[in-house]
Amino acid sequence: MKKKASILAASLAVMMLGVQSVYAAPAKPDVKILATGGTIAGSAASDTQTTGYKAGALGIDVLINAVPEVKNYADVSGEQICSIDSKDMSDDVWLKLSKRINELTAQKDVAGVVVTHGTDTMEETAYFLNLTVKSDKPIVLTGAMRPATAISADGPMNLLNAVRIAADKDAAGHGVMVALNDEIDGARDVTKTNTTSVSTFKSPTGPLGYVYDGTPTFCNTPIRLHTVKSEFDVSKLTALPKVYVIYSTAGADGALVDAAVAAGAQGIVYAGTGNGSVHKADEAALAKATKKGIVVVRSSRVGTGAVVPAEQSYIDEHFIDGDSLNPQKARVLLQLALTKTHDPQAIQAMFHKY
Repeated sequence: MKKKASILAASLAVMMLGVQSVYAAPAKPDVKILATGGTIAGSAASDTQTTGYKAGALGIDVLINAVPEVKNYADVSGEQICSIDSKDMSDDVWLKLSKRINELTAQKDVAGVVVTHGTDTMEETAYFLNLTVKSDKPIVLTGAMRPATAISADGPMNLLNAVRIAADKDAAGHGVMVALNDEIDGARDVTKTNTTSVSTFKSPTGPLGYVYDGTPTFCNTPIRLHTVKSEFDVSKLTALPKVYVIYSTAGADGALVDAAVAAGAQGIVYAGTGNGSVHKADEAALAKATKKGIVVVRSSRVGTGAVVPAEQSYIDEHFIDGDSLNPQKARVLLQLALTKTHDPQAIQAMFHKY
């Protein structure tokens, strides 16, 4: 009897294990968080101080532990890429980020990647990654307008939402995204529009979607080429071409253009007035620059709208129209374009594709 009882107990145990395996909770998506510093990791002297803080003071483990709810949506792990104020962002960090994201997204078990980043240059980093990451998995940049020590810190919810988006299969294929203040914006169009407001990030064409009570919901998709359809490859690059942005003002005299040329610029983005209009003194200096093989792109300081062909002299001088990219993003695209070609016609085509 004892032998039969033990056999029966063993059989029941095997059956229970089978039942448990059938009803076991499905594995959570694996989301990697790459930290670069910024306000989201900022520390101030008091909990009411929202300016004058030290950006990037807190490490990625502190940020993750402060938002334990992220583990309800994904298995998360973090890496510290750098700890800087994003006003000090560099090409070196961009290349490091892009290469690391490509390594991570190539792993079958990684569902998506979140990048914590300061807001000052977030749109530029997002656009650079949008053009150089070779994956359609969700890549989400997030940050904060108030330091982590503030009583009204917006970082924790932004980080939680970013993880939710990165873990969501429906977020795939949207290119690199920026997620703050319950909005999901595309990397190409989003820009910072207010110096201190938590609702600072806006897209002239509207957001890709929203996070409604914890659920990412998409209503738009990006039209321009990105990620897996981009021709740009930085895997073997250790530096990017030198490109300067020159801002047009009344009273321009061409001196800034001459300085950029003297500094070794391979390209110049001109943030012109209106429809990318160029001050006559700057135009003369830029025309000389193009004769030296320096590529010139006309953008606009206005904020919205596309730069389209204007004066015949701009065409004759081989100035490139920057389309609807703002000056800082036109610089990103021009840097990458110059890794492929210096032909103005070929680069003009890129500005219409990306």
